[in-house]
Amino acid sequence: MEQTVLIKGGTVVTMDAAERVLDGDVLVRGRRIEAVGVDLSAAAADVCIDARGCAVLPGFVQTHVHLCQTLFRGAADDLALLDWLKRRVWPLEAAHDPASLRASARLGVAEMVRGGTTCALTMETVNHTEEVFRVVEETGFRATVGKCMMDKGDEVPAGLREEGEDSIRESLALLEKWHGRAEGRVRYCFAPRFAVSCTRGLLERVATLARARGVMIHTHASENVSECELVEGETGMRNVLYLDSLGISGPHVLLAHCVHLDGEEVGLLTSGGTHVAHCPSSNMKLGSGVAPVSELLARGVSVSLGADGAPCNNRLDMFTEMRTAALLQKVSRGADALPAARVLRMATAGGARALGLEGEIGSLEAGKLADITILELERLHTTPRPEVVSTVVYAAEARDVRDVLIDGRVLLREGHLQTLDEREVVAEAARQYELLAARSGI
Repeated sequence: MEQTVLIKGGTVVTMDAAERVLDGDVLVRGRRIEAVGVDLSAAAADVCIDARGCAVLPGFVQTHVHLCQTLFRGAADDLALLDWLKRRVWPLEAAHDPASLRASARLGVAEMVRGGTTCALTMETVNHTEEVFRVVEETGFRATVGKCMMDKGDEVPAGLREEGEDSIRESLALLEKWHGRAEGRVRYCFAPRFAVSCTRGLLERVATLARARGVMIHTHASENVSECELVEGETGMRNVLYLDSLGISGPHVLLAHCVHLDGEEVGLLTSGGTHVAHCPSSNMKLGSGVAPVSELLARGVSVSLGADGAPCNNRLDMFTEMRTAALLQKVSRGADALPAARVLRMATAGGARALGLEGEIGSLEAGKLADITILELERLHTTPRPEVVSTVVYAAEARDVRDVLIDGRVLLREGHLQTLDEREVVAEAARQYELLAARSGI
């Protein structure tokens, strides 16, 4: 039997095409939003959530996350990208077993739900990716998950190096089993790590299979100067051009980072409809640079936001990413370069668009899936609040999130996780990290 939830008396930030903000209610029936209006109190509801003093928002959509890395938080600090990978992250990923990967995913999902993120596009490691799918399905989270693909590269640990055909076979098996599970809440994507760690043949196969199967490709591109030089040295082409030449471009493709682009690459992103995930905290921490987000948006490129992985951030917090994205563009391109409303759209409707889910999530509208974040605003650091959108982007924090619904199901209620035991998640993550670190030799 369908449950009805009435969210009553909040400041509803719809993020619809008109960007309406209204003082009113949201009525949820089953998995979907039935109505958004000024006063829906006449509707009978099984659950009534008092949202007075709160902002009611679409759930945040993060478009670049590594749940497999949440367990590495604090273990790979103060290193540039390639050293960060070779000296810390790859050895740790290679040491994962099913139990440690499960603990890592549960920790990451719990943190994201607590911070108002209701959907993520994730790239996992080479092995045991099925554990991440299980965690997503069990917890009620929404995610598009990919098994990392790696069949070449210097200093890649034996535990991560795979044959191209094995990588394809395992990826297809996961796609067959998991894509579309839980009424579409769980989806699969192909996730070749980046051009440096994938052969041309593997990338060409991925391009062909993704189009044939109608699924996304999620990869890294042009994050770091050294990475860009490696790709150009090997292929004679810049990163985005090389991927495009192999068929990895278009509306079903998302490229994480895109910090270092030339004019031709920006033109390709624009004309092809390829999506970009901006990860400002990660780019700063790894010393990678400042992505040209304002220019990309001005050219019509689809840009959304992600926290990346815990070892290069060290948070999975969309409030941090929204604020940082806006401030970074202002420093380099002027105070009006990336306004609050545009940043909030990147974090919600923009993320939904990147995942091909703009018809289902990303805004609060009748008929859409009920992925909703309720944010407590009667706090010292959010008072006064003459413009609620600016307050959300510049002043609010993850700890202000009070309630979260995904698919109409309440996953966070008055600050308490409903599908995860927070103490157990923390204790198991700490225990599994010690075991993982010992296996990795780090």
